[in-house]
Amino acid sequence: MRRDTKKRKKATQALQAAQEKAWWTDRMFQVMVGGKRALDATMQEIGRMVAETIMYMEREELAGPDYHPTSPLQKWASQPGSIYLGDQKIHVEHPRLRGPDGEVALRTYEQLKRRGGFSEELLAEVLRGMSARKYEETVTEAGKAFGVSPSSVSRHLVEATAKQLVQFRERRFDDFQVFGLFLDTVHRGGQAFVVALGIDLEGIKVPLGFWEGATENHEICEELLVDLERRGLKLSKRVLWVTDGGAGIIKALKDRYGKTLIHQRCTIHKDRNIQRHLPKRYRKEAHHLFTTALEQNRYRDAKKMLEDFERWLREINESAADSLLEAIEEVLTLHTLKVPALLRKTVHSTNPIESMFSMVRDCESNIKRYRNSKMRQRWLAAVLRHCEQRFKRVKGHASIAAVVAAIDASLEEEALKAA
Repeated sequence: MRRDTKKRKKATQALQAAQEKAWWTDRMFQVMVGGKRALDATMQEIGRMVAETIMYMEREELAGPDYHPTSPLQKWASQPGSIYLGDQKIHVEHPRLRGPDGEVALRTYEQLKRRGGFSEELLAEVLRGMSARKYEETVTEAGKAFGVSPSSVSRHLVEATAKQLVQFRERRFDDFQVFGLFLDTVHRGGQAFVVALGIDLEGIKVPLGFWEGATENHEICEELLVDLERRGLKLSKRVLWVTDGGAGIIKALKDRYGKTLIHQRCTIHKDRNIQRHLPKRYRKEAHHLFTTALEQNRYRDAKKMLEDFERWLREINESAADSLLEAIEEVLTLHTLKVPALLRKTVHSTNPIESMFSMVRDCESNIKRYRNSKMRQRWLAAVLRHCEQRFKRVKGHASIAAVVAAIDASLEEEALKAA
């Protein structure tokens, strides 16, 4: 009997043997003892046997049985090969087939070794915190499975993140109805990235884009806004803008929208700025007075309490009082619009985008050095898309429609006054 025929029969017999009760009993015992690792090993071993059997069956269909060939194709032994099952690279015996013009590829083998899905799955693993350099140590040790070299892992990640960057930078927003937009800066690899996070009328958060610069300034913010509009995002005076008070971002927004800008200053950043001016013994009380004022539902009540707080601050530190006074109207923008308390908890600060930045730092914790701008942008785009999959709808989203109506009414009133 020919050697390759013996291998085919051996593979088929192994698959048939797997159906025996004793084999399954032994495997299930290993799963109960070893948990997920043993289960993964079992699935990899089954997958390898099934794949080899299918490849040998296809070759026999094309060339015919050994004792009765039905085509000019000839079976040509076998050689070591590999396929992808899930995110694992599996060692298999690859049967070969030759014709009058040379090697004939098996369709099943070409499909099984396709690695398009492998890059995406491996990328997801790395984004969950696994270092590419330790991939060989973390993959499931199962049957004929073997790890991919670090250089190969890096190559797969470059391919996957480059694809993510193109998709992120060219994403269209023609149908995105923006309610609020958070702007903030994250620093990566010595560069500043101004990032935009949007909330639509349904309360869904979406990372919209970023722009890279040496520092946070109004030119970089302006470039980001132009890029978003180029991709179809409709920015207007009715958009609620939430920022941390950075001078560059605010200047870019005021240059575009002037006095009619609907701008909510981050109350958490303002609270921290005020406390930095004060001696430690006053900080706890200052925090209590500031947050209590903002918890009021009516604009009039909140404004009065902040004015009282400002007078209290002047007795302690004039600079702290001036810091509050210069932003007193901007921290009360949501009260002016009568935003309900539940929704106000989400949009009163830059916490949503700061939380996204925290996820960015966690996902990139294993990157030791950014080689160039392209690498920084590839990874940021990939991580922002990863963050989007984990976002939940904002609390209080049911009241967004009423807030938008209040904004429209306010703009119409201002237009009438101007006329």
